[in-house]
Amino acid sequence: MTKPCTLAPRPAQRLLLTAALLLAAAALAGCETTGAGVAQASAKPAPAPMSHTQAAEYCWMSTEHGHADLPLDKRADIVTQCIKEKLAGQPETKQVKQAQKP
Repeated sequence: MTKPCTLAPRPAQRLLLTAALLLAAAALAGCETTGAGVAQASAKPAPAPMSHTQAAEYCWMSTEHGHADLPLDKRADIVTQCIKEKLAGQPETKQVKQAQKP
């Protein structure tokens, strides 16, 4: 005769299953649940101040993409104003934004 099939695990399997559950519980026990860790991790450091060269590159690229049809003198005036504002840390003025629109 054959033995009836049972779903109960053997002692060795039961021991391995218990050990795996204990390891998983120990790993999860170290997790922080206060929620403060996520906010600190996502906080970005303040950007470094722009150098004159970086500001000039940025401003020339932004005028080249938006106003290739403007005369060079007009673009140079826009770039000069943009550089002054970037170095001062001020947002761009409406004049510069409007001049950069297509």
